[in-house]
Amino acid sequence: MKRIRSRISVWVAVLLVFIPLTILAEAGSSWSQINQSLERGAQWQRMVENTGAFQMGGMHPLEGTEGLYISEWGTYPSIDGSTVCVPLAMEMARQWLDLKEEDLNGFVNFSTTPYAYDRLFHKKPNPMVTIISQGVMMDDTHPVDLVLGTGPNADERQEAQEAGVELVMVPVCYDAFVFLVNDNNPVETLTKEEIRGIYTGYIRAWSQVGGAEDLLIAAYQRPHGSGSQTAMEEMVMDGYQLVADPNYISDGMSDLIEQIGNYDNSLNAIGYSYLYYVNSLYREGQLKILSVDGIAPTEENLQNESYPYTVYYYAVYEKGNEIASRFVEWMTSDEGQACVQQAGYVPLRKLQK
Repeated sequence: MKRIRSRISVWVAVLLVFIPLTILAEAGSSWSQINQSLERGAQWQRMVENTGAFQMGGMHPLEGTEGLYISEWGTYPSIDGSTVCVPLAMEMARQWLDLKEEDLNGFVNFSTTPYAYDRLFHKKPNPMVTIISQGVMMDDTHPVDLVLGTGPNADERQEAQEAGVELVMVPVCYDAFVFLVNDNNPVETLTKEEIRGIYTGYIRAWSQVGGAEDLLIAAYQRPHGSGSQTAMEEMVMDGYQLVADPNYISDGMSDLIEQIGNYDNSLNAIGYSYLYYVNSLYREGQLKILSVDGIAPTEENLQNESYPYTVYYYAVYEKGNEIASRFVEWMTSDEGQACVQQAGYVPLRKLQK
């Protein structure tokens, strides 16, 4: 164990030399928003048959070091994205690159939605991708090829247009945009109109929607530009103006989960997130997922899109990027969708078992 820790410490020190501190400061890390183990399960299976289709390129020694290397990306895309898609990217790396579990955290080092899109639009690299057990740093001059996650918001779409980047957005799986309350809250379902009423400030007390009498609602939300806030602004509010109380804006998805699950907010808090994130990536306190218009976000209700806030996660890349295009074509194939399902996501269609 000491030997492993020593090797990692040396490698981290090398990375700090080669990665500008400004990059580390400006780019968030999705791993700070995850508190669950994401290791492969005992029933994990390799789904791919043509294991040579997407592979890393050659390696060369890192100048001035011993036993450390730079690896080219080869035919495997450089991927960045939203926190909620970290396990999806991990599964892709397991399938194609056969990485050790101990290396996946470094290889899938997502910077969160806004930073990932900035890298894609402006042809910037993700400089923090490593395979520590092999002493490998991935080529930090290669720009991000592919973003996995929530779609870009209106500002980001405008930014891409101004940068001369024509985006290709391909759905790769379903998820649900969900509303959360503490498990002690008696409310089980809200209508779309009630949700908009809460977040415009028109509905201010839980008694107006079947909750505890005379208890004011604490309506938590996320900062503009985050993936969940984009869904809230563009899909849920649908032209209505969000009222933002600075006391109820959560910097990270994990912060929002903690604030709603907290005992002190047992009856008055409400917030939103993605079903996969709540179920698989961050668990804290006692949460209840509300139905909307009486419809629960089950897998069946996502695939038939009867749940009102059914969403896609997208693979987004610049038109003309052949590496990304081929990879996404595979992700949407039956084989790729089987991998999506194995990672715990809802595939685009029912698959034969």
